[in-house]
Amino acid sequence: MSWASPEDTYLSTSLASYLDKKLLVLLRDGRKLLGILRSFDQFANAVLESACERAIVGDLYCDIPLGLYVIRGENVVLIGELDVEKEELPPHMRQVSTAEIRRAQKAEREASDLKGTMRKRMEFLDLD
Repeated sequence: MSWASPEDTYLSTSLASYLDKKLLVLLRDGRKLLGILRSFDQFANAVLESACERAIVGDLYCDIPLGLYVIRGENVVLIGELDVEKEELPPHMRQVSTAEIRRAQKAEREASDLKGTMRKRMEFLDLD
């Protein structure tokens, strides 16, 4: 039998205030999930209903539907309630298809990899 620590109790009661509300959940790997919190436990494992992953690259974004989604608590960095009355994104953001956002993510990854490769090649210059 395990006992809940005071921190676990605080976490549980604070998550209880988010039940049945639309949330933004930031994960350790950088993904951003949106959905309605339907359940959670003492480990902050959570169940989101009507969940989607919001992928953002530059001024492009896409909400990729996930459906009912279980999140392991140790992967959660941040949870926040979304104001359903307010516009979620700045007006300059443009919604695109899943295929288009995946292409943009791939191009962003490749550019980042190239930058890292170039930096590694230039290390011998000791620019500091």
